[in-house]
Amino acid sequence: MKVAVLGIGLIGGSVGHALAERAGAEVVGWDPVASAAGDALATGAVGAVTASVAEAVGGASAVFVATPVAVLPGVAAEALDAADDDCVVTDVGSTKRTIVERLDDERFIGGHPLAGAATAGVRHARADLFEGATWYLTPTARTRGTLYERLHRLLSQIGARPAAIDAATHDRLLATVSHLPHVLANVLVDQAVQGLGSERLPATGPSFRDITRVAGSNTAIWRDIYLANADALVSAIDDAMERLGAFRALLDAADGDAIAAWNDRARGDRRRLLEGDLAGGEVTELRVSVPNRPGVVAEVALALGHGGVNIHDMALYPAPDRSSGYIVLWVGGDGRDAEALLAPLDLPVARG
Repeated sequence: MKVAVLGIGLIGGSVGHALAERAGAEVVGWDPVASAAGDALATGAVGAVTASVAEAVGGASAVFVATPVAVLPGVAAEALDAADDDCVVTDVGSTKRTIVERLDDERFIGGHPLAGAATAGVRHARADLFEGATWYLTPTARTRGTLYERLHRLLSQIGARPAAIDAATHDRLLATVSHLPHVLANVLVDQAVQGLGSERLPATGPSFRDITRVAGSNTAIWRDIYLANADALVSAIDDAMERLGAFRALLDAADGDAIAAWNDRARGDRRRLLEGDLAGGEVTELRVSVPNRPGVVAEVALALGHGGVNIHDMALYPAPDRSSGYIVLWVGGDGRDAEALLAPLDLPVARG
């Protein structure tokens, strides 16, 4: 299988390493910066590099676009123009609505791996970067089911945990749990500088160091992320300001009981949020009978994704006349949550 990686930095390079080592893929790369392409080839992140997007994409079964957010939609569109009809094209950008709305093509599936490292560049890329990491996919009603299955399987092969989510929900979620924390880290650093002046950070300030770890992250990347998700981020900032105001009111009122309850609630909520991200446990096989209509695979994947059910693997089995078929899903847990989430779709579900 030939796979093209367009944009060969830390993420693109790690995709290349992982697909070559774990999926046995022939990985061809392209990067708008010639030196980056040369580094990718020298480090083995890709097996070959090309001078154009079209040359890299030609004959590929899958294309991963990992360029900076600002140019990503244009590169992905160029890839779709050059790709074969049976090629799935995806991206790794951290915002999804803009690109999903722009690329209205049944071969495109937006993606976003929740993985990274403190060091950037292809020389720091590694094959295990996505091991156990959630990899969001944003299929739409137009998404071709066979291509979604292929992408899901490739991501599972490299150790990731694919999870379906719609683009708007993804951007709202990431504004809260990723983009807003970066904003707050920068604000806290700025506040500390103004407050401390020439004083050094006290030795008893580990919490400050922990919470500001992401302050000043790669400007070239994060400037574009902030702008691409501006409306969702503004909403998250407004909400955070309201919550700070509510806590400020508790302090003004010296309401110790309410402050204690607020703190206890945060501890419990954080534990539940983190537990929801743990992998492992039993896996159940379910068979979902489906008609052969566009978007049905996306409907099933999104229904489970919204409910927090992890699809460990999936396979499509069309009927001989292609009028219907079934999707075999291997889901986390005993399957009851998955069955309940699929019930509103009115599709017959049987256990394997």
